[in-house]
Amino acid sequence: MECKIRSWRIEDAKHLAEALNNKKILENLRDGLPYPYTVDDAKNFISAMLEADKDTTYAFAITVDDKAVGSIGVFRKDNIHCKTAEMGYYIAESYWGQGIGTSAVKQVCKYIFENTDIIRIFAEPFAHNLGSCRILEKSGFVYEGTLRKNAVKNGIILDMKMYSRVKE
Repeated sequence: MECKIRSWRIEDAKHLAEALNNKKILENLRDGLPYPYTVDDAKNFISAMLEADKDTTYAFAITVDDKAVGSIGVFRKDNIHCKTAEMGYYIAESYWGQGIGTSAVKQVCKYIFENTDIIRIFAEPFAHNLGSCRILEKSGFVYEGTLRKNAVKNGIILDMKMYSRVKE
C-alpha cells in the first residue's frame, strides 16, 4: 500500500482522532495524550503543528489516498545539537504491517536531509516495540544501543533503543 506525507489540514482531525483513540498506539507513545482522544484534541494538535516554528518542527500527516492514517514529525534540538533532530511517528492500527511506516520514515528523512541543515535524525522507541524498531532498521537507521531504564510509562520502568540516521 502506498502512502504519502503532507502538511496537516484541520479537516484531518476526524481521522486523526480515530487513529489515536487506541490504547495499543498510546502505550508506545510518550505521555501527555488524552484517552479517549477526541476530534477537538486532534484539532488542537493540528493547529499547534501548523503554527509551530518552521525551523524546528517538521510535522506531517501520513496519508493513504489522501486520508490521514498517522503522524510523523521531526523536531530539531538546540544548542550544540542544533543539527540533530528527534523523530516520532505512529500509524493507525488497521494500517500496521503494510510498509506504510517504513515508507513514511524514508520520505521524511529525504525531505529533512534535502531541505534543512539537519545532519542527524534519531529515534528512541521503547525496547519492546519491535515493530517500530524494524521500521527504523528498514529505513536506514542504525541501532546505537539500549538506553537502560530510560523511561517510566504507566508506572513501569522501561528500556529504550537509540537509532539514528545521518546525512551522507
